Amino acid sequence: MIKRRTERPLEKAEHRFDGEGYVTIDGLLNSSEEMHGKGRLFAHITLLPGHSIGYHVHTGESETYYIYSGKGEFNDNGTSTSVSSGDVTFTPPGHGHSIKNIGDEPLEIIALILFQ
Repeated sequence: MIKRRTERPLEKAEHRFDGEGYVTIDGLLNSSEEMHGKGRLFAHITLLPGHSIGYHVHTGESETYYIYSGKGEFNDNGTSTSVSSGDVTFTPPGHGHSIKNIGDEPLEIIALILFQ
């Protein structure tokens, strides 16, 4: 199976989890069926400079970010640290996180949400 760019949903979400600005979400796989019941999201996420995804807690699922390009500030369950291209973050069930683009270029992330 091949999902062409024109066949995938592209979502522009304002103030995601009370974050600043908006986030663009290119849904690579976006259903439990496509992920064989093991998750609900596999996406390419883009944040413009100064934009963010607000702090939120995952219940019954984990989220992993692969930082594809750019520079961000990642809040890992209350502890902030900088992340950049090549870094991987992991937020287990029951924990929270947020991310903000602190660079001058778009922050691009590959995100994966898996069920517990």
